[in-house]
Amino acid sequence: MKNSVIKELSTPELIERIEDEEAQLLKMKLNHAVSALENPMKIGYAKKTVARLKTEYRKRQLEKKTEKK
Repeated sequence: MKNSVIKELSTPELIERIEDEEAQLLKMKLNHAVSALENPMKIGYAKKTVARLKTEYRKRQLEKKTEKK
């Protein structure tokens, strides 16, 4: 998922997407532990996607906090 797409998401959509991506990542890790994935690079891609989503969410939290001051 690209940053431009992430920035277009609303905050509730962003939170929902974080939860979905983390659940997918967990499933991939568990499946990979049991039997090798066809493409193990998907785990790295999923980690980066979760990190991008969390970064955008944190950025919005900080912007909201600075607006209140």
